[in-house]
Amino acid sequence: MSFPKRFARQPRVLIVAEALAVLGVTAVLDLMTSYRIRLLPFYAVPIFALTWFCGRKWGIAAALLCAVVWWSVNWSTGDPDLHSAIAAWEVPRHVGFFLIVALVGAALRTKSDMAAQRIALLEHSQRLEREIVNISETEQRRIGQDLHDGLCQYLAGLTCSATSLRDDLQELHLHADANAAGELVKLLQDAVVQTRDLARKLVPAHVSRLGLVLALESLAQSVTRLHGITCKCRCHASSANWDEHTAMHLYRIAQEAINNATRHGKARNICLFLNAAGRSIRLRVVDDGTGISESPRKEWDWTLCVTAPA
Repeated sequence: MSFPKRFARQPRVLIVAEALAVLGVTAVLDLMTSYRIRLLPFYAVPIFALTWFCGRKWGIAAALLCAVVWWSVNWSTGDPDLHSAIAAWEVPRHVGFFLIVALVGAALRTKSDMAAQRIALLEHSQRLEREIVNISETEQRRIGQDLHDGLCQYLAGLTCSATSLRDDLQELHLHADANAAGELVKLLQDAVVQTRDLARKLVPAHVSRLGLVLALESLAQSVTRLHGITCKCRCHASSANWDEHTAMHLYRIAQEAINNATRHGKARNICLFLNAAGRSIRLRVVDDGTGISESPRKEWDWTLCVTAPA
């Protein structure tokens, strides 16, 4: 912990006592050096300290007290400026200086407090964003797990039943009905594959198991199979250094970009580019959809650059 923070943790009474002690030492030095050496910066120290740690009222009180101490010491040492008509200028000038120190200290403390509040608000917002993301991830995992363990298994059971029905119909030489049952088997098999792909989208556990590169390649293959379009992945990230949290976010971003390209952009060709080296990661999603403008475009390029923390 830094010295200002340790000093601020002290009781206010102790801070005031220490400021008065500094003022007393300054008065003694001023008395010993006489009026020939000006010690105004030393008088400003207790004023600024009390203003910063105790508030503007304490700073103004300290400024007035320092003015009285300064006047008493320099009057007793025979300062000619205080024993002549110049005193009408010197006294207000020094008092004004002490008050300005207090007011400036109060302004700086107010600005510092506002900056600290903005930082605290930003950190609070970031914590809320992380909590929202975690809640969303948890809900997606729950839905994906339900799809995988519930609907997918149910469809797999129907596929087995339909396969058995097809075989029975073939043994009974009901070829037309057996062909219809075979079509039903194919449809159920496709449904199982699509449900499994949807579950993987919602629960991308393979990102941590296989790594981001293989997960993106699997995503591209899944998009090609589900949407009947061309989706390719080009990754150059052999020397990349990222954590699981960053990899998961990049995977989600790639998912959302592909979803926008297929659903809104009506893209027929999508390509993922991942380039990473060290702490720098660059993700590009290029498609031939319409983009965000009203007029169609031949190619839409979406790029994200990330610098991982040290």
